[in-house]
Amino acid sequence: MIAEVLVYVPSIANFYQNRLNDRLAAANTAALVLDAAPSGMVPDSLARQILDSIGARAVAIKHGQQRRLLAIADMPMPVERDVDMRTMMMGTAIYDAFEMMLTKAEGSIRIVGPTSAGGQFIEVVVDEQPLRRSMYRFSINLLLSSLGISILTAGLIYLALHYLFVRPMRRVTANLVAFHAEPENPARIITPTDRADEIGQAERELADMQHDLVSMLHQKSRLAALGLAVSKINHDLRNLLASAQLISDQLATVPDPRVQRFAPKLVRSLERAIAFCQSTLSYGRAQEAAPDRRIVALDPIAAEVRESLGLAADTAIAWVSHIERGMTVDADPDQLFRVLLNLARNAAQALEQRAPDEATGSQIRMLAKREGIVSIIEISDNGPGVPPRAREHLFEAFQSSARPGGTGLGLTIAAELVRAHGGQIRLVDSNIGATFRIEIPDRPVELHAPRGSERASA
Repeated sequence: MIAEVLVYVPSIANFYQNRLNDRLAAANTAALVLDAAPSGMVPDSLARQILDSIGARAVAIKHGQQRRLLAIADMPMPVERDVDMRTMMMGTAIYDAFEMMLTKAEGSIRIVGPTSAGGQFIEVVVDEQPLRRSMYRFSINLLLSSLGISILTAGLIYLALHYLFVRPMRRVTANLVAFHAEPENPARIITPTDRADEIGQAERELADMQHDLVSMLHQKSRLAALGLAVSKINHDLRNLLASAQLISDQLATVPDPRVQRFAPKLVRSLERAIAFCQSTLSYGRAQEAAPDRRIVALDPIAAEVRESLGLAADTAIAWVSHIERGMTVDADPDQLFRVLLNLARNAAQALEQRAPDEATGSQIRMLAKREGIVSIIEISDNGPGVPPRAREHLFEAFQSSARPGGTGLGLTIAAELVRAHGGQIRLVDSNIGATFRIEIPDRPVELHAPRGSERASA
């Protein structure tokens, strides 16, 4: 509407000026004809015909101080307004044009303008009504043209919006509805287009999000299946372990020295297995149980890890331990054992996958030391190392296993237990094999001054 007003206002003023100029041009032509008559004598009938042909009521011309009436109708209408085209500006033209259209007078207009017949100026008197009707017709035609252009423009805008935005958004909406119906179906993932605008970026981000969601749902489904399977065997496995524990208790009474040597370790292993069985589903919960931390010696735990893996002196995989003498760790002994066992078992499985000609010299190394209040433990091997594709999701469930049949839970459990101690675990870059570094800080100790010293200082 603003554009229409901005176009219409100068257009109607320009039309008004052009019609008045046309009347002046016709009057100049008539003046030449009338002035050329012998002695200026023109029959009244011819004068009326000339005035009718130019749509005028009267024509006059001024020469010097003399004003000459060239022709006049029988009954000219009263002059309502005078218009001097020699001094008319655009603002005046706009005002006069709207005044002409909005008034209902039936009079005449006296138009004054330059002449080409040798006089100072020429005057022509015309009726208002024909000029007003022509201005109305021009306004209606301009309005209809504007409506046509607006309709065409609206249609083009609609088609452009439909092609650029509505159709892509309908496609995205239909994909969201279909993906919501089958979120685990990879075929429901949207195929992004090559558009470089925000719609294309939204499609690509939606595709990435759906890929991640499908992967996450598959992972959750595996977790659910694992939990269901474990829950089915949990009861029977606990009963079997309980029976084995009763037998181990009877073995502890046998006086054989070798039995007396290994029976406590067997009992301890069965007790730990029963405890593990009772908390098998703890991974499916929000987090592991809080660690029961205390100061424990690291050497016995390392030795128990070695025995649990069956790494004797005559096995193909050598166990090399470099632990500071008398080193202690502020940790839950059972959870620390699980962390070290998972890491050492992964190392042993990696070494077992080596070719027979490369298996010579296989070893697992454990290095432990203290740096201030932080206990540092490194478990490394000289195996093939961690594949690059497994490094991105190393400590995520079901993501880090590169061994056929592996679950990918060992590193995930180890990382969760280390974080529960306020520590961190990471893969250290090495030229040979894989090295995992564990850092567990000691718990902060609150210092309380004795009451006697407080009073003394006061």
